[in-house]
Amino acid sequence: MAMAACASMRTLQPMNLSPFLPAKGGIFRNGFLSFRRTGRRSRYSMFLKTTAAAVKNGVLRFNGADALVGVPDNVLMTPLSDSSAFLGASSTESSSRHVFKLGVIEDARFLSLFRFKIWWMIPRVGKSGRNIPVETQMLLLETKDEKSSISKDSNPNTTYVLFLPVLDGEFRSSLQGNAANELQVCVETGDSTVIASKCLEAVFVNHGKNPFELINESMKILQKYSGTFALKETKQMPGMLDLFGWCTWDAFYHDVNPQGIKDGLKSLSEGGTPPKFLIIDDGWQDTTNEFRKEGEPFVEGTQFGARLMSIRENKKFRKEANDDSVNTPHSLKDFVSDIKNTYGVKYVYVWHALMGYWGGLHPNSDGTKKYNPKLKFPKQSKGNLSHKRDIAMDRMEEYGVGTVDPNMIFEFYDDLHSYLVSQEIDGVKVDVQNILETVATGSGGRVPLARHFHESLEKSISNNFRDNGIICCMANSTDSVYSSKTSVITRASDDYYPKNPKTQTLHIAAVAYNSLFFGEVFVPDWDMFYSLHESAEFHAIARAVGGCGVYVSDKPGKHDFDILKRLVLPNGSVLRAKYHGRPCRDCLFVDPVMDGKSLMKIWNLNQLSGVLAVFNCQGAGNWPGFESSLDINGVDLFGEISPSDIDYISETLSDSFEGDFAVFSFKTGRLSRVPMHGTINVTFKTLQCDVFTVCPIKKYDQEIEFAPIGLINMYNSGGAADKVEAVNNECSFVGIRIGGRGEGVFGAYSNSRPKFCCVNGVELEFDFSCENHFLTVNIPSGTTSWEIAVHY
Repeated sequence: MAMAACASMRTLQPMNLSPFLPAKGGIFRNGFLSFRRTGRRSRYSMFLKTTAAAVKNGVLRFNGADALVGVPDNVLMTPLSDSSAFLGASSTESSSRHVFKLGVIEDARFLSLFRFKIWWMIPRVGKSGRNIPVETQMLLLETKDEKSSISKDSNPNTTYVLFLPVLDGEFRSSLQGNAANELQVCVETGDSTVIASKCLEAVFVNHGKNPFELINESMKILQKYSGTFALKETKQMPGMLDLFGWCTWDAFYHDVNPQGIKDGLKSLSEGGTPPKFLIIDDGWQDTTNEFRKEGEPFVEGTQFGARLMSIRENKKFRKEANDDSVNTPHSLKDFVSDIKNTYGVKYVYVWHALMGYWGGLHPNSDGTKKYNPKLKFPKQSKGNLSHKRDIAMDRMEEYGVGTVDPNMIFEFYDDLHSYLVSQEIDGVKVDVQNILETVATGSGGRVPLARHFHESLEKSISNNFRDNGIICCMANSTDSVYSSKTSVITRASDDYYPKNPKTQTLHIAAVAYNSLFFGEVFVPDWDMFYSLHESAEFHAIARAVGGCGVYVSDKPGKHDFDILKRLVLPNGSVLRAKYHGRPCRDCLFVDPVMDGKSLMKIWNLNQLSGVLAVFNCQGAGNWPGFESSLDINGVDLFGEISPSDIDYISETLSDSFEGDFAVFSFKTGRLSRVPMHGTINVTFKTLQCDVFTVCPIKKYDQEIEFAPIGLINMYNSGGAADKVEAVNNECSFVGIRIGGRGEGVFGAYSNSRPKFCCVNGVELEFDFSCENHFLTVNIPSGTTSWEIAVHY
């Protein structure tokens, strides 16, 4: 990075924040901080310099590498822990919005996660400050000292620097770049009456050698310091995450109806993939729309002018006095009870907006006026207006939103949710959450307003739904993220658009990158998809590696059961991976959608193995605001995969691990033996993909080498196996026992042919390939859980 001379930056003295340091020691003579590794199953965590960020002559430096140069005098740094600090700045004037320069970024690869429209976030990569978009909410910078080459992806001299714009008092921060390659921070309240001249804790900055550990440790530090949000691992996980689901949106849109829902549940169940959770999306509520006249042609956007009339269901789901239709249920409760009993649905969620509906509450309706709604006309920030316009937001600005009185918001949520519970509803999908930042004037600003609404919402969820039943949506803003204490699922990208072929690859890439940030606080939700679609397998494999809930939005009778049965077990459960799926390290600073050369690789773990999905996202679409010269008909890409692509793979190791892995390709059915840093060549056309199960080969009794792959008929094969151990008879090794669930074909690597195999105590035939040491056993149909004994 080029050096620039400027006045020195003032550095505040470190605060005594011992809660952010290990309880016992961890400080070594070489000046590094380490979290102790207790065994081969534990992964190495990052090593951090115990000296805080050094600032000299206007240069912010970490680990001997420059992060920012040309830092202005009005920028202040407050050390927070031994590796992290806050950056802030001051002005001579008070305002509700400031844009402060922080310093110059040049010739350093970065990943930005930014809001490209008010609701949603996407990634962007670059090498200088001018490429950093407005509304950046996470910035990961790759810095290297003079001895290293920027072309190397995992150089020991590489230091990653993380910038997280946060909430500082009433101000919300975001990052952006300018034409002079300067990194800027924009701080704003969203209320012209809430002003200040300085924000001293606008940006959290930290550094480390492992980017995934860096993000994780940084969010832990922020959580302990702020106390305004909670990390994912401390939250209650809803039971629906491990079950297959169906959402009504793309099946019916606003025309959702009881008979259609029954038809969809019936066809999915009869095909062998029974949905165990259901989302009744938009279209069930009691609304009115003064901007849509009956009998007139539909005008796109007018639907966002509708307002809520009451908290009850509409007449499609509630029989009225003059309704003699046999298809109309007497009430929402009758309908929900019926489908639960008939189709074995365990969880039923319904959709509602944060303000009740898109246009909020009707101010004069008898069913809503107790919540004192006021018509407000949203106003977007300059940052949002600099990016893509959104038709929903445009219409809400035009029609206004009936906003609930903040003093009545808990009562509104509690009334709504308690009514839904009385109707046997188990949870809610709460949409349009970022609307709050546009109606904050007169309410103390966007940060306090968001915090108050989220506290009220989460309190109501806790009071009414036993299983923490909430999915957050249209909430890709730090106002929401840093105010979430109990909500544990959030949609991580823009919608799945089945009718737009140019968005399929963008969807996969956006969720994967956004999950780097969201995955520390939430389980990222990858949205619904069609199983009968030209890109269905692309989406299905992404869900298999995503560690997320799995649900489709198929129209009744329009299903591809070959694809669904690779995701869903006959009992309606899914093989959900352990963590949130994230891009591999060599994908962090490349563009897998538009650079014409990079594959998208996403990694995750299971109990005994890693899972690695590879996608060719090139040549099928462009990021918003960009044009591509790639042939829209497709791009053939060559690449490599390796066990080392799975960053936490060491969690699956033990003392019996000998250094090699069994790698199973789902698409080819090929089993390979590969060392940790060995590679397998792959080639994909546009919209082609594969998923690999990567399992450590372990030695048993000095002779037998074995690795359980799992159910090889499932995309996430390794998700089916959760236990492996040696079997001894009077201190003599006789075989290996594997525990797991689901029917299909169990596969494993074995260096020796077994004598016989048993499933749940019954000896069964097996196949064994001496060429690639591939052992397979058929699990009988109807088996839900199994114990396989392989005898040698």
